[in-house]
Amino acid sequence: MFRVYLAGPDVFLSNAVELGRLKRARCLEHGIEGLFPLESDAGVAAEPGAIFRANCALMERADAGLLNLTPFRGPSADAGTCLELGYLYRAGKPLFGYANADLCYRERVETQAGPLREGRFGPIDSAGHVVEDFGLFDNLMLVQALEASGGGLCQRIGTQGADPLAALEAFDASLAALAAYCSHMGRDGS
Repeated sequence: MFRVYLAGPDVFLSNAVELGRLKRARCLEHGIEGLFPLESDAGVAAEPGAIFRANCALMERADAGLLNLTPFRGPSADAGTCLELGYLYRAGKPLFGYANADLCYRERVETQAGPLREGRFGPIDSAGHVVEDFGLFDNLMLVQALEASGGGLCQRIGTQGADPLAALEAFDASLAALAAYCSHMGRDGS
């Protein structure tokens, strides 16, 4: 069975285990096995190194990544999810990202940090730092890694579920894209 690593800030939600089960069940509906970080024996209260090694082992088992890139604690994706995206990209696995947000990165920075001013190399924030402005959803390295891997990004705005951070509508759309990818590649995943 095709296996996909389910990454994202979902693990920080109060209902993380239940949400992981729900997303894994939705994966199974497509003939895909979802690998959710909290399913490992390391558990939430384990030593940080054990959690890291368990998540790396799950990523090694995965055939692809399905990543929740909904902005978390700032204008960009969760830092741990970004590392996992890079890890999976380097391993040559197709990456499918999704997010419950509609603004591009520059707009989210401006919304959170206040008005930007134009500088020699692009928009400047109040601290005098250039703000990346390619009209992309997030940092170009994240977006380009998704595209270069053969996957892509699905943005959907929806409040399905108790917390918009779970991004269930975008998850479902991205999961459908992953299932289509599997079908096109002749792999399991209806």
